[in-house]
Amino acid sequence: MRRRHFLKTAAASAAGLAALSVGRAAGAPASGKRPNILFCLADDWGWPHAGAYGDPVVRTPTFDRLAREGILFEHAYVAAPSCTPCRNALMTGQWHWRLGQGANLWSTLHPKHPVFPLLLEDAGYAVGSWRKAWGPGDWKALGRTRHPAGPPGKGFDAFMKQRPKDKPFCFWLGTSDPHRPYKWQSGAKSGIDIATIRLPADLPDVETVRHDVADYYFEVQRWDRDVGKAVDLLEEAGELDNTIIVMSGDHGMPFPRHKCNLYDSGTRVPLAIRWGAQVKGGRRVEDFVSFTDLAPTVLEAAGVDVPEVMTGRSLMTVLRSPASGRVDPSRDHVLTGRERHTPAQKRPSTEGYPQRAFRTHEYLYVHNFKPDLWPAGAPEDSSKGGAYADCDGGPTKTYILEHKDDPKVRPFYQLAFAKRPEEELYDLKKDPHQLHNVAGQAAYATVQADLRKRLMDELKATGDPRALGAGDAFAGYPYRGRMKHRPPG
Repeated sequence: MRRRHFLKTAAASAAGLAALSVGRAAGAPASGKRPNILFCLADDWGWPHAGAYGDPVVRTPTFDRLAREGILFEHAYVAAPSCTPCRNALMTGQWHWRLGQGANLWSTLHPKHPVFPLLLEDAGYAVGSWRKAWGPGDWKALGRTRHPAGPPGKGFDAFMKQRPKDKPFCFWLGTSDPHRPYKWQSGAKSGIDIATIRLPADLPDVETVRHDVADYYFEVQRWDRDVGKAVDLLEEAGELDNTIIVMSGDHGMPFPRHKCNLYDSGTRVPLAIRWGAQVKGGRRVEDFVSFTDLAPTVLEAAGVDVPEVMTGRSLMTVLRSPASGRVDPSRDHVLTGRERHTPAQKRPSTEGYPQRAFRTHEYLYVHNFKPDLWPAGAPEDSSKGGAYADCDGGPTKTYILEHKDDPKVRPFYQLAFAKRPEEELYDLKKDPHQLHNVAGQAAYATVQADLRKRLMDELKATGDPRALGAGDAFAGYPYRGRMKHRPPG
């Protein structure tokens, strides 16, 4: 079934995505009443930084509640670890490599690509958004006339007071937390004990880094409180149990080798979904979930036809199941990818660092299409944003760069900033932190060849220009942002 869908979407891509307006039929909601949708997306919040995942320091009572009363997803992945393409893929239900300019950071989104908030609006939903939802970029650049996430407003409280009471609603609750910059030592000053933080294995264990992570946690906790206020409003309005609440982040935290990388540190995100009695609570699901799956999921739940161009697969079977663990056997892997983040290669290049990855429960395979380029941006003379511009500036980045010749720090510098081979392979049972590349080793030759083929087959079937020999087009698309004094998205 999955293979037939890939072949169908590949043919559709060749014929022109705009021509596909007939949708896959959606079933009516089981309750007979169309559900509301509250979509809560943080900016740079990565897995596993929530109490529900066992983090002993960061406090996320709202997320933990949604996980406890709904489903906690253990293997949720963004399509791309960069703000604009991640959000474009989420809203369209398509891999970002199918979206032309929309595959890059600070880009746009052609109006021929349908987005789930506006499809819901067309089906009678009241829609709205607040703070960072789509983007960053210029959503009007190619002729789109409606904001992809719904009309921006003054907040969820104002939206709830003004919404038509006879309509279901879809609201996008956004934030810029925990995006950099951070207020230095805000975490420690708030009471976070930096000594108790479990640092990622790819970052040096020094006080500077511990403070930096604590400051990140401080903003994660602020975000969690924002969502908590929205949940309280739903309860007060009597709408909580008829609302699908989705809470997640758009990629990994803004630290070296995390955000803008295809390791789990960049692409794996927290995800909890609550839907009253419609979804059995207290479940932890191991199935792989892509952000491209969320658009067809909410459309099906709302009884709205799912456009044929959507490559994502509805999660309704998983949501309706009472089971935990691995629920749908076909969800045994996930794809991720990256095109241009900032134009961070050496002048006059406007290239990014094109990558695709294939993740199973046992292995991570990463294909770097242009290994001669710099994965975190050039060390000097980059087109935009200074040295290593594809890694957000901050105390951790500064510490690693300033101490890169220290033998204790050098391995962390190499992991984050050095050039990488064309193929990377990680044995997740032996190396869960994905630090030791085993590609090219004889013992893994069969696995490497199999994952390479599976990745390329799916990329070709979904019309990925990188796999079809036309990937250089991504470097030619305009960068629609003002980079001076502006951090990456």
